[in-house]
Amino acid sequence: MLRAPTAKAKPPLTKDSCSISQQELDDVAINHSGEWLALGAAKLGQLLVWEWQSESYVLKQQGHFDTLNDLVYSREGNHIVTAADDGKVKVWDTQSGFCIVTFTEHSSGVTACKFARKGNVLFTASLDGSVRAWDLIRYRNFRTFSAPTRLSFSTVAVDLSGDVVCAGSLDSFSIHIWSVQTGQLLDQLAGHEGPVSSLAFTPSGGSLVSGSWDHTVRIWNVFDRTPTTEILQLQANVTDIAVRPDSKQIAVSTLDGQLTFWSLAEGTQSASLDGRRDVSGGRRLSDRRTAANVEGTKAFNCLSYSADGSCIIAGGNSKNLCLYDVLTGGLLKKYTISINLSLQGTQAYLNSSALTEAGPAGLLGGEYEPSFHDDRTLPGAGRGDFTSRRTQPEVRVTAVAFSPAGRGFCAASTEGLLVYSLDRDLQFDPFELDINVTQANTMKAVEDCLYLRALIMGFRLNESFLLKRVFEAIPLIEVVRLVKQLPEIYLARLVRSVAQTTDVSPHLERNLRWIEALLNTHGPYFKANMPAASQELGVAQKIINTIQADLGRIADENVHLLDYVLGGPSGLDEHSTVINNGWS
Repeated sequence: MLRAPTAKAKPPLTKDSCSISQQELDDVAINHSGEWLALGAAKLGQLLVWEWQSESYVLKQQGHFDTLNDLVYSREGNHIVTAADDGKVKVWDTQSGFCIVTFTEHSSGVTACKFARKGNVLFTASLDGSVRAWDLIRYRNFRTFSAPTRLSFSTVAVDLSGDVVCAGSLDSFSIHIWSVQTGQLLDQLAGHEGPVSSLAFTPSGGSLVSGSWDHTVRIWNVFDRTPTTEILQLQANVTDIAVRPDSKQIAVSTLDGQLTFWSLAEGTQSASLDGRRDVSGGRRLSDRRTAANVEGTKAFNCLSYSADGSCIIAGGNSKNLCLYDVLTGGLLKKYTISINLSLQGTQAYLNSSALTEAGPAGLLGGEYEPSFHDDRTLPGAGRGDFTSRRTQPEVRVTAVAFSPAGRGFCAASTEGLLVYSLDRDLQFDPFELDINVTQANTMKAVEDCLYLRALIMGFRLNESFLLKRVFEAIPLIEVVRLVKQLPEIYLARLVRSVAQTTDVSPHLERNLRWIEALLNTHGPYFKANMPAASQELGVAQKIINTIQADLGRIADENVHLLDYVLGGPSGLDEHSTVINNGWS
């Protein structure tokens, strides 16, 4: 008997495999052409766009995967820096919403961050016992400060000149002061009888204001020959302090829900308001009282003055952000940061149908469904893995900050980084990802004299050598027309690119023509958006001043040579005449 050979099952074909994330992926999407894969990991806050043909990332973004602790605007308002318990410090672009750089040098949670008022220097404090200084031009950590004993720093402040940095800790009652230039510990300010919860230098740079859990606020004159201290007595623990931009007033929030305003010059209280009813949020599952009677959410823990000092924004351990008028003390508006029912504190009333004999169903290990098939070998544990416990996060606001222009503010919350703005026409350009945006197509657009398309594609690819080739290929006669047609979202990038090219390129006239066309055509736009464009314009001005100084120095050094060259022909004739007469 002959038997036909049985066909062996072929193993599935595998085109490619790669390790994308350390956590499991929660969602996958494929574009219409099948060339890009979008991958999302919720636990790490990752969003990845992978091109399988070239085996490269088209887009790679990741947020904080732990609680946000603090945030701060840059001096120009175009960047927001966030610090979180995951030990990372991230710099976000306010226009695109993308993270442009992440610092991971801290080995524990980062609790506070502050910008220096001069230069692009950022200071961060961490639970690992260090305060670090970051250079946001070269993106590096250039100085690390530490205390003589191991401490977990919780707050940081920088003086007006940027030469002195201070930090406070919940472990020690002293305030540590370091020199930024040398990194040495200059002094330890003692006087508080409780942990230091907040620090702030006055914008004028004359005083240091500190708040503590000992119910006091102290004003230190640290730069005087004989340092003096002024004590302001309060009725509860101080949670946060804020100094008005004119250095005439400070706002203090305390654990009893009071918001008090003090005159810095006189050291007296000028006004106060009760914010317990305004900040009060919803109920938590473990609360035995109604939302109106819960004390844990009736206090502010973060404050920030507006740019002109007329308003103050406050947030706490609730779902509400409160905006107050400083002069009248009235509540201007209340913002609800989240209505996410998966967070505790978002509901004013609990669902009575979820109450069981063992307590609220949300506090149990799994969903409570009365059944004889439930596995109750270990009460309070989820089915399957008895070692797992599920915790439900609470809605809260950990930090708030007004933008330098006063047109918006941001808040660090359980839901992430929230940005509020009065400008309805915010520009957002997620690089307009397209498979046709390549280097070859960019250079082909240059060859076809489609200079505007080539320039925009160069900005989207963001390759310096490609932008340089595009700039050099554009004729001078086309510069003014291109600048007029270029979308406003690319103006800041164009100014920075031209300035950087001018610094290294020998084509001085060409680059100056670009800058002249930009200023003449879009001068009103730059003036109206000065906080966002001031950094790029500052770079351009610095390079132009450098070129002017170099040209002036060269001219001064060669002035005698020029005099000799200009007077050369007459001197040469006299010399030749003398020689000829000598031979005759």
